[in-house]
Amino acid sequence: MHMSLKDTVPSAAGWDLDPAALLALNGEEEQATSPLTAEALEALLRQAFYAGGVDAGREAFLIAFDAHARYDSPNYRWFCERSADFVYIDRVIVASTARGRGLARRLYTELADAARRAGHAQLVCEVNLDPPNPGSDAFHAALGFTVVGQGSPMPGKTVRYWSMPLR
Repeated sequence: MHMSLKDTVPSAAGWDLDPAALLALNGEEEQATSPLTAEALEALLRQAFYAGGVDAGREAFLIAFDAHARYDSPNYRWFCERSADFVYIDRVIVASTARGRGLARRLYTELADAARRAGHAQLVCEVNLDPPNPGSDAFHAALGFTVVGQGSPMPGKTVRYWSMPLR
């Protein structure tokens, strides 16, 4: 019996996302984010506070967790050690062919609205400092995020931690 990605990533359907599209987009940007298998994607989506996409994730997607997720990312844990109430943006990816159309801003707005409705205090994320990601820094600053810390979650990588209040 042949198993499809929809069989191995059933949670994607609950979020109206195409798992093949998410894995393909993630693959294009895995140096900036991290590698992702079908099994890992299923684990992320099962715990997600929010998972949204544009065109079922073919053009863009965002996955976020609240402070109650069981997630082992060192960046997520950095926020857990400092706050009991946040929504952590794990990854947001926009296809290279869809950039400049406001899709990331749209996904952030949808996430912020959902987080406010759930009573959360802040959105948080990290942005690479080394290797640098000045476009992401500018994007987050323009949305109202401020830098709240810095860390080195793994050798050769330094990040800035960002937060945006929701109240």
